[in-house]
Amino acid sequence: MRLYSNLAVIFLCGAGVASAQDKTAPTFTKDVAPIVFDNCMTCHRPGEAAPFSLLTFQDAKKRGKLIAQVTQSKQMPPWKAATGDVAFRSDRRLKAEQIAVLQKWVAAGMPEGDKKDLPAAPKFASEWALGKPDLVVKMPKAYRVPAEGRDIYRNFAISLGLKEDKWVKAIDFRPSASSVVHHTLFFLDTTGTAAKLEAASGQVGTSGAMGALGRGGKGKGGLGALGGLGGSSQTGSLGGWALGAQARTLPDGLAYHLPKGADLILSTHFHPSGKAEDEASTVAFYFADKPPAQRFMGLQLPFGFGILAGIDIPAGKKDFSIEDTYVLPVDVKAFGISAHAHYIAKDFNVTATLPNGKTKTLLRIPDWDFGWQEQYRFNDFLDLPRGTKLHAKITYDNSAQNPRNPTDPPRRVRWGKQSTDEMGSITLQVVAAREEDFPRLQTGYRQHIRDAAIRAALKKFGKNR
Repeated sequence: MRLYSNLAVIFLCGAGVASAQDKTAPTFTKDVAPIVFDNCMTCHRPGEAAPFSLLTFQDAKKRGKLIAQVTQSKQMPPWKAATGDVAFRSDRRLKAEQIAVLQKWVAAGMPEGDKKDLPAAPKFASEWALGKPDLVVKMPKAYRVPAEGRDIYRNFAISLGLKEDKWVKAIDFRPSASSVVHHTLFFLDTTGTAAKLEAASGQVGTSGAMGALGRGGKGKGGLGALGGLGGSSQTGSLGGWALGAQARTLPDGLAYHLPKGADLILSTHFHPSGKAEDEASTVAFYFADKPPAQRFMGLQLPFGFGILAGIDIPAGKKDFSIEDTYVLPVDVKAFGISAHAHYIAKDFNVTATLPNGKTKTLLRIPDWDFGWQEQYRFNDFLDLPRGTKLHAKITYDNSAQNPRNPTDPPRRVRWGKQSTDEMGSITLQVVAAREEDFPRLQTGYRQHIRDAAIRAALKKFGKNR
């Protein structure tokens, strides 16, 4: 999850709050605890990612001014998507009246109230957010991330020990050293190639980004291709985890395929933090009761996290944009969407223009934050008919006025794998409205990628003539 050190500084510098109390003031037990228990416990409890717990009155009072400031500024609870034309599940934003209660409570001196009013603390079935997993695996050896240096891409093979095929409805990921793990992608290897390469190297993991070992999917016995953080039921890609992401369960009737004998490959991007860290990641799997009724895939715009989109941002450029448009070849039902970029991205806007001319905003992130990368799930399946035009626009700010710009003074930024390089894409998760149309959906999207590659090559060739 996101590093909290910056917020802690903000909290400690917060304005003073009046301490006067009155009998009509909100109390922790009656008014504040229900808000905190319902909206903060996923992270702010012992053993979780947040740096402090808010489970008790003493915990909350100690951080009261902090709570008031970050909820008023809407930094917490974290939720970057703006209100648009579609609703998302698990929306963590507080209502205006809830924020007001927290403000009044702190202004009144943070009274505890009658202990009889305190609701029962939330109970969690396990330390995992989705409850007790069906299978938990861990890297057999920790990988040492040096204190300094360039970003590192490393692949780790983990045996799943499956004696029979399984179908997975959810995957959760837990880094042991979250300060150095930028993101990880999950792949399957049914050939044993990755494990053999790692054993032959005599080291923990093998270097490089995933994809070097070949492409393949269900029934092909290979490694999945990079398909976005959302993953696909048709390749060896199982999605992934990034800073700020929380585990999500697939909609009913959808599942990832885990073949018996397969190895899990963690393709992890490390960013040295200034302190040497040992990382031994843990992954939890939640099995589905039966095989899925439908296949699904991710439509990534632009493809490859923007590798073909011409990301080349001059130093000082305040409004640099990349765009991609894709027309759906079949009727689809969308169920989720995610975004990915690095530090200097500032705005994501994703729309769907229907055949009748009506345009819907599927995702708008007006204040992109590298530290919070959510996998958003729609409340319901979103019907998008054949001929719908999907459009993604990502805007970057490479000026000195951008407080998130990692370089000072700004320098030219191009597409690359280092955190100080840039990427940019959205991934829309879809199923074909009719299962028999799924091959056409795949074929159409692959053609879109080929067309983008040709355009990029022609542009590069033209510049070099």
